[in-house]
This record gives sequence, structure tokens and C-alpha cells, in this order.
Amino acid sequence: MRTLTALFVGLGSIGTRHLKNLANLCGDRGWTLQADALRSDPARPLRDGVAELLHRQFADIRDAAPRYDLIFITNPTSLHADALRTVYGRGEALFIEKPLFSAEQTALDPADYLPEGQKAYVAAPMRWCGVMQAVKERLPDLHPYCARVICSSYLPDWRPGVDYRTVYSARKELGGGVTIDLIHEWDYLADLFGIPEQLYNFKGHYSELEINSDDISMYIARYPHLLAEVHLDYFGRGYRRKLELFCPDGSYLADFGAGTLTLPDGTIEHYEEDVNRRYEREMDYFVDYALGGERVSCNPPELALQILKLTLGEL
Repeated sequence: MRTLTALFVGLGSIGTRHLKNLANLCGDRGWTLQADALRSDPARPLRDGVAELLHRQFADIRDAAPRYDLIFITNPTSLHADALRTVYGRGEALFIEKPLFSAEQTALDPADYLPEGQKAYVAAPMRWCGVMQAVKERLPDLHPYCARVICSSYLPDWRPGVDYRTVYSARKELGGGVTIDLIHEWDYLADLFGIPEQLYNFKGHYSELEINSDDISMYIARYPHLLAEVHLDYFGRGYRRKLELFCPDGSYLADFGAGTLTLPDGTIEHYEEDVNRRYEREMDYFVDYALGGERVSCNPPELALQILKLTLGEL
């Protein structure tokens, strides 16, 4: 029986999700998981029975094992660079939660934080949802003229029971704002079409939301063979997350909220699934990548940094 070793740097909500999915994957494959957690306060209780999945918890990297199969960087974005230095050379493969760095750190060079040849993947969960998988399968035959993207939702509805004015999304000094919060859109566009040749971005705070971060960000981008327009906001009533591709045979509409893909003839293909399914596919990919011979991931830090600059309008 194989034993997989993993270290989690930070174990908040997203780290907890990844730990549970990793434990389930190991169970399905008949492996043993030995997971440690490096936390600022190991005495602080963990929720959802996660503590039972851990082998050890500690606050000092000197208490960690010298080497792990997998290391997950799942602490706050502003601390990613420090975390990478802390675990330097200790992991066969790194899983770095998105974004790679904070908005103020785009001048950093990932090569300064990773050993030469280090396997590393930056989280990109929307690439792994059922609708996106269907779009990618069809894309080689579509030859789109342009793409229209929207992600619109109402920030106060994001976390029921929590004052939206207190969360990081609402506070510019914590790295909040719709421009960087909704980096998923530029991540999947970069996955589908690459990095655009030219980009225009307008953003700001225009609604009555009591926040000091930007609540709308709009982009026009030019690729060699198509144009793309992207709309991101915090104030739309009703959740809309869609990609529309205008092609020679008509338009294809991917509705990520509904889990459907509408074809030019009106046919609706259904890919409804629990949201965790995309994270499970992502974990399957990451573990296979970590243990396999491929050296470069589908979303390496260098590309993730370009995508961060894209969403910030810094191309």
C-alpha cells in the first residue's frame, strides 16, 4: 500500500476542502495519507472533523518532515511568497492556491521562490468544471470570432450571516476588489485562448455598496483571431457566470451557474454537478502530475503570474 505525504501551509476553508478531497482520493486508490499542517496557531480548533485527517500540526517548519510528496500553499494570498520560501526544497510538487501573489507583488519573479525544476501548479478550478470541459472538447472545431464573458453577483449574498463590509473582498487594503477576486474568468480565457496581444481595462467603485475596493471591472482584449470582452461586478442581483462564443455556425453559451451548454440550434446540453466535483477533478490531475513524469503543469507559476497581471489590467 502506498503512503502519500502532504503538508498544508494554512488550513482555512479552501485548505480544508483540498485536504478532504485528497483524503477521499487516497481512500479511493487504496493509499494511506499522512498529512501535516503548518499553522500560525495549531491550538485553534479546526472545523468539520478535519483534525482527524491530520498526522501532525505545528507552527514551526523545523518540526516538519524534511520532504513531502505534496505541499499545499493555502494560506492568505499576501503570505504566499513567504510560504514558498519557508517550504523551499521540501516538496516534490507544490499546489499553490490562487492568485499566485497579491496585487502588490506582481513584480516578484516566481523563479526566486522555487528551486530549479520544481513541480508546481497554481489552482484553477473553473478549468475542471463539467461545462468548461465540454467547451474545451468542442473548441478546436468552433473557430470563434469573439468571446463575451460575464461574472455578476451581489457581494452581500456571498456569505449569508456575515457582514459583507468586513470581508476581504470589501477592503482594498486586504487585497479585495472584484478585479482580483474574480481572477477565474481570465484564468479560463487564458487556458482557452492564451495571453491576448492587447488589453484595455476600466475599473472602479460605482455602486452604493459600502466597500472601498472596486466593484466593477470591464475589459476589451485582442487576440490574433478574435476579440474578447469581460464584465466583472459585485452588484448584480442574481448570479450570472457565463461565456458566449460567437462562431461561424452561431453562438455557444456556457452557463456555469446552471451547468448547461446551449448550442447554436437551441439544443441544451446538461452538465449539472455539485461544485466540489471540479475540485475533485483538479485534485486527481494534481496528484497524477505530482507522481508522474511530466515536469511542467498545465498552470505553472509563470503563467499564473501573467494571468494575475491580466486581471489587474497590467498586460
